Amino acid sequence: ADYLDNGNNKMAIQQADKLLKKHKDLHCAKVLKAIGLQRTGKQDEAYALAQEVAALEPTDDNSLQALTILYREMHRPELVTKLYEAAVKKVPNSEEYHSHLFMAYARVGEYKKMQQAGMALYKIVPKNPYYFWSVMSLIMQSISAQDENLSKTMFLPLAERMVEKMVKEDKIEAEAEVELYYMILERLEKYKEALDVVRGKLGEKLTSELQSRENKCMAMYKKLHRWPECNALARRLLLKNSDDWQFYITYFDSVFQLIDESWTPPAEEEHSLEGEVHCSIEQAVSFIEERITEESRSSRPLRGPYLAKLELIRRLRHRGCNDEYKLGDPEELMFQYFKKFGDKPCCFTDLKVFVDLLPPSQYTKFIRQLLDVIPLAAAAENEVALPGDIKALQQHLCVVQLSRLLGIYHAMDKKQKLAVVRELMLRYRHGLEFGKSCLKTELQFSDYYCLLAVHLLLDLWLEGEEAAVWQCLTLLEEGLSHSPSNAQFKLLLIRIYCRLGAFEPVSELYSSLDAKHIQHDTIGYLLTRYASSLGHYAAASQSCNFALRFFHSNQKDTSEYIIQAYKYGAFEKIPEFIAFRNRLNSSLHFAQVRTERMLLDLLLEANISTSLEESIKSMSLSPEEDDIPWKDLRDNRDLTVLFSWDPKDKDISEEHRKLSLEEETLWLRIRSLTLRLVSGLPTLAHTIQPKNSEKTAENGVSSKIDTIRALLQQLEAAVDSGKKFVEQKIQYPVLGPPPTRMAGFFSNGSCQCQTSLFYLVSDIYELDTNGLEDSAEIQERIGNSFKSLAERLTDLFSKCKGDLIEVRDGTLKTHPNLLENLVFFVETISIALWVSSYCDSVLRPFKSNLQKKKKKKKESSVAMPPVFTHFLDYVTELQTLTSNVIDHIKGLEIILTALKLEELSLKDTLLLQEEKKFTKTVQGKVQSSYHHSVQEIGELLKKRLDTIKKLKI
Repeated sequence: ADYLDNGNNKMAIQQADKLLKKHKDLHCAKVLKAIGLQRTGKQDEAYALAQEVAALEPTDDNSLQALTILYREMHRPELVTKLYEAAVKKVPNSEEYHSHLFMAYARVGEYKKMQQAGMALYKIVPKNPYYFWSVMSLIMQSISAQDENLSKTMFLPLAERMVEKMVKEDKIEAEAEVELYYMILERLEKYKEALDVVRGKLGEKLTSELQSRENKCMAMYKKLHRWPECNALARRLLLKNSDDWQFYITYFDSVFQLIDESWTPPAEEEHSLEGEVHCSIEQAVSFIEERITEESRSSRPLRGPYLAKLELIRRLRHRGCNDEYKLGDPEELMFQYFKKFGDKPCCFTDLKVFVDLLPPSQYTKFIRQLLDVIPLAAAAENEVALPGDIKALQQHLCVVQLSRLLGIYHAMDKKQKLAVVRELMLRYRHGLEFGKSCLKTELQFSDYYCLLAVHLLLDLWLEGEEAAVWQCLTLLEEGLSHSPSNAQFKLLLIRIYCRLGAFEPVSELYSSLDAKHIQHDTIGYLLTRYASSLGHYAAASQSCNFALRFFHSNQKDTSEYIIQAYKYGAFEKIPEFIAFRNRLNSSLHFAQVRTERMLLDLLLEANISTSLEESIKSMSLSPEEDDIPWKDLRDNRDLTVLFSWDPKDKDISEEHRKLSLEEETLWLRIRSLTLRLVSGLPTLAHTIQPKNSEKTAENGVSSKIDTIRALLQQLEAAVDSGKKFVEQKIQYPVLGPPPTRMAGFFSNGSCQCQTSLFYLVSDIYELDTNGLEDSAEIQERIGNSFKSLAERLTDLFSKCKGDLIEVRDGTLKTHPNLLENLVFFVETISIALWVSSYCDSVLRPFKSNLQKKKKKKKESSVAMPPVFTHFLDYVTELQTLTSNVIDHIKGLEIILTALKLEELSLKDTLLLQEEKKFTKTVQGKVQSSYHHSVQEIGELLKKRLDTIKKLKI
């Protein structure tokens, strides 16, 4: 066992063998040996050995624990349940084995069996937790039941009765048990009863979370529309803590609900269960004013009351009744707020919510007013006035962010924008002085200046200013050198490098972000969208692996979380964990990465290192199966991960999100169908009965071609929807979601090529079933397909011609679309070759039969059917074309190596000396990345060329 813990698996196997020689039937040694075998990649041997022990139904703890570990490593948790079922039968009174059995069921989600196991445990050892494990398993049955009626009429009422029994017998001990009772009542929509539980004696046990009782009461009041109670409770809680924002929201919601219902407090008795109720705007106004007065006396400044005042103004405006209640002018209130909190980084995000209370005509005046109260000092008359300390710097930064948000920078012309960029960079470099003592992991105080300058340059780039994008990269790299853990710099660098078509620097940047856990799903798209489309195949494989590793481990990890939740009685977390697991399993990004990863593997290996058939088998792919949950796809991408200070009309909108999801789903459908069509090729190549035989249908082969034809129709439909989408010419904001590769796929002709290739498969299959006699028409059709395919592929190649990087007026311009076209070309030619090898497998037997006939008849001239010549010509054309592309790529490599970037007179002499060195680095990175892409594409094409040479019949 020590050897296994230290990862020395071979020694562990040797030691286990020694032990087994002496004691042939030592179960535990066999299992430990099996673990060693499993970890050295001998899965089959390990499994056989484990089953040998399991068949003996061991009951010793060591063997059971060791087998559990082994089955977990094999991802076979269902075998653990069988193990403990047998153990419990043999040792019926063991509390330990019963609880292991319960947890084994929990791992595989067998809720009914969990319920029974929980009760069996409670009978042996009447401990409360075991009883409630059983109750929770009933709730889980209700959640997972397809039929909602069933869960409301059977599972939940049963759970409720079980808890009530304990309540009546006064056996409720722990907080978790009360939580569970509340959860059941809430799911049964018995809100009144749930409220009584929380407010009653049982509610006193709810102590582990702050305000746990109050929050639960509030939730029930809302469900019951009991606005007087909502209002009174929120009011009471705000008196205790006037900085708790959620209660301001509830307070306002309830006040306006009561006004709309014209509710009046009863004359004699209490206003409500929770005490006094406010039901008029006057009361609300004076309540907020009191909170502000009270805040001015408090020892530390509180933001809540001031923001609540702005929120109230906004709501009153929304209702169209602002002027009667003199709450003050929003502009003045925001100005006062800035004076109080301007030196806090949160000041900008607080005010951002309320800027639409300002009339646009006042924007410039408002910004000027803010600038006037910041203590800035200029060294000389014409110089920029700079802050003397961090406080002043934060205040100034806040104003700059607000200027961007109010669109003041957007309205400037090119010259003004460049002047602002220069000023911001000057402020950025000056601000670095305040951060000299910062650790490497801390951000510099002035980082946002640099980021805002880059945003302005991006505006210029989108307006057609080519040099601006290089300056963006330059400033970001400089920023990163001073603040190496600034994620915003890295994310923006990733986006810009990818837009320029350079993937090489991106992998390193992404891994330095050190994305954890769920982030592989939320921000992974930044990497995987460009991974394989820019020709960095090795890096693409790696980036898909990162993401897939997370998704696959999520399955296993979630089971562990659920088990911990049972152990510690955190019942309300269990449904959340399950929802989390389902959300990840139906993640759009997961489906995309899975599909692209398999296409990539086929591209790199199929018919090169292994046959297409073996590759597909190892991925357990089949054309009939579709494992993507199309109806439940969840878009978990975080599209606002890049900071943006843009005004609403320029920022990413709900509409953009919808469109992006639609585009991603359409593209995924096309890719997934392509993959399934390719996976159908080897299934056709197996021997086919001649046409007149009755057995065709039973063989299952003819149904295979039907599957292929059905998939082809689906592909046509998906392509049509895709084309309609692309015609809308949608532009996302530059920091919004990246567009898919779909538009390029249609415009460069890859799409037409790939669909025609799959139609050709159908024709060849027909020729195969009909035989060569009387098939002149099919042969001619196939001949024409070969001709038009050769033309289309040549046409696709012409779309890849041109320089990838060119120097224009002293600035670099990259052409990432040419690179993407090249990558599409490689993929399309690979599909063409897989289809050709299918043609080859059909035509070869025909040819050898003809040669046999020729020998028998001793005739020198048995006419060769035309299809052979068509095929030969086609293969020769493929060979010539691929050789031409390889030569073209060699040419590109030479040009890329010869590009002397140093000689680029960056005629923009605005660049300071230190900036120049970063510019050099950036251009070097892009050049090297393109060079790398071209090399990898060339290597792959050479391997493909070798496979063409084998196709000469």
